[in-house]
Amino acid sequence: QVQLVESGGGSVQAGGSLRLSCAASGSIFMIYDVRWYRQAPGKQRELVAAITSGGSANYADSVKGRCSISRDNAKNTVYLQMNSLKPEDTAVYYCNADIRSTTRSLTSNWGQGTQVTVSS
Repeated sequence: QVQLVESGGGSVQAGGSLRLSCAASGSIFMIYDVRWYRQAPGKQRELVAAITSGGSANYADSVKGRCSISRDNAKNTVYLQMNSLKPEDTAVYYCNADIRSTTRSLTSNWGQGTQVTVSS
């Protein structure tokens, strides 16, 4: 079984920074693509950033230039560095990862989410 745990959320003022972490644990054989999503109250969940197993990254236009996604494969952890935060970045941020377990099953896994609140 595989688990994802996000951390690093919090409350900051506009212009501030946060680094979110997504740590995977359990019977992991390999972690493939990992994505960060966010969902604000009353809005649909949206993709923020994604990183492949090889380290290629993509970003939503709304965060491009302000966010950076990276991964530490030795720690089974993916990070989302967010700078120049805006009130519209306020949301619950979720990690989603495609993971092959040691039994060779491939599953799409979600974390429980971490709240980011940006005040003006």
